[in-house]
Amino acid sequence: MLDVCLLGTAGMMPLPYRWLTSLMLRHNGSSLLIDCGEGTQIAIKEQGLSFKPIDILCITHFHADHISGLPGLLLTMGNADRTEPLTIIGPKGLEKVVGALRVIAPGLPFQVKCIEMTEPDEHFEINGYNIHAFKVKHNVTCYGYSVEIKRAGKFSVEQAKSNDIPLKFWNPLQRGQTVEEDGKIYTPDMVLGPERKGLKVTYCTDSRPTDSIVSAAEKSDLFICEGMYAEKEKIAKAKQYKHMTFYEAAEMAKDAQVEEMWLTHFSPSLVRGEDYLPAVRKIFPNSHLGKEGKSKELVFQEN
Repeated sequence: MLDVCLLGTAGMMPLPYRWLTSLMLRHNGSSLLIDCGEGTQIAIKEQGLSFKPIDILCITHFHADHISGLPGLLLTMGNADRTEPLTIIGPKGLEKVVGALRVIAPGLPFQVKCIEMTEPDEHFEINGYNIHAFKVKHNVTCYGYSVEIKRAGKFSVEQAKSNDIPLKFWNPLQRGQTVEEDGKIYTPDMVLGPERKGLKVTYCTDSRPTDSIVSAAEKSDLFICEGMYAEKEKIAKAKQYKHMTFYEAAEMAKDAQVEEMWLTHFSPSLVRGEDYLPAVRKIFPNSHLGKEGKSKELVFQEN
């Protein structure tokens, strides 16, 4: 199971009814945050969520509306007696940026680990989250993120017996552990069938449409994508500032064959985004407008 909660959907500046960009994912007692715009910790409290389980923070890029909420979040986590380390992933320069922001959040009771990315595609596995970071096209270095919860194949009694695996090893092998006894090595593939479909969420903001986004988002259960502009006549502005329109996001959702798309990171000038959804749904029917607190529980499907 993977819980998804969109905390903030505003671009550039917060509004009374829109917090700045942030998304929270929760799986197996651990939380992963993507971006931390101003007001993120207030948005977390509004949704009744906890700061303590946040183990991973993925930063898309270093514009203020995506990271300016970090010092306050760190202070709140520290005041909650957190001792577990926090891993922050982001573009090259992350350590310098986090260090500068921490001038006003010194003396934390937990370690902050920074992982800087330099390659177009990078992969991480932390706390059961399989994270694929991929470069997108903005006016500064920027990454999108696909987060997957993988699912092993079904346990096969027949395979276990045919491989003469002692009964006492069935459970650890089913949990993905490799075991050894008397010089014999037993691996999980000896008792498990083919890997089953897992869960996948792709998040992309502040970019022009790219093939890398479509490739990374392929077959996602949920694609959360920026829709800075809804008015079709603002395409020139979108190209100038390296952003996207609702319709470009829908085209990528269609090409990537995702299950569902949420639009986010709206221009402050956008007041009635829902009025543009009929045209968007002509391109990709399962399109929805993101809003603060919009949530979804993704569950494994039984084939």
